[in-house]
Amino acid sequence: MVTAIILLNTERGKVQEVAQAMAGMPEITEVYSVGGRFDLIAMVRVRENEALAELVTKKLVEVPGITHTETNIAFRAYSKFDLENMFDIGVD
Repeated sequence: MVTAIILLNTERGKVQEVAQAMAGMPEITEVYSVGGRFDLIAMVRVRENEALAELVTKKLVEVPGITHTETNIAFRAYSKFDLENMFDIGVD
């Protein structure tokens, strides 16, 4: 499982529109509107790097209103919540 965090800036007044478009993508598990340097943060979980590359270079460029993205790939998770087990339920 590949986890990535995408930080985004949008055109003025387009935060909600961009967030809704992204939330409808199967690779994106959560989208947060935030304060600070960025307008949105998207959590991405995909099975392989190629799916992340497809999302960033082909799907996100099609979303109107995005002005800047910064993608961070997680190397290791330090959390009490075990995401691996959540995604493996019912999969053999």
